Amino acid sequence: MVYLLDTYAWVEYFIGSKKGEQVKGMVEDGNNVIYTPECCLAELKGWAIREGIEFEELYRIVRKLSDIQCITTRDWLDAADLRSEMRKKAKDFGMMDALIVAQQRRLGCKVVSGDAHFEGVEDAVLL
Repeated sequence: MVYLLDTYAWVEYFIGSKKGEQVKGMVEDGNNVIYTPECCLAELKGWAIREGIEFEELYRIVRKLSDIQCITTRDWLDAADLRSEMRKKAKDFGMMDALIVAQQRRLGCKVVSGDAHFEGVEDAVLL
């Protein structure tokens, strides 16, 4: 399987929660391909700063266990359409979430998150 992990999934992985155990199983399965959207790195660093955790070690682990996916111009443009579409169902659906869905669709993979905004998103694995 091919998975795109969002910030929520990585945070759960790093704190070692039950949801994080699910993520760990995906990441450690050698048959899986794991991607991380580059926009999630900023969110992950923000979380590390708030929690007083050294980001560089987290970043090293994310780079080791996943392929960082750069956001393309097409992702940004598709995200604008997706955000508008998704806001019909969820008024607070954000641009970062729309970027993640745009990347997920471009890459043809499953997005992994515990964020309620991804409920109803095709090929979303909710933790």
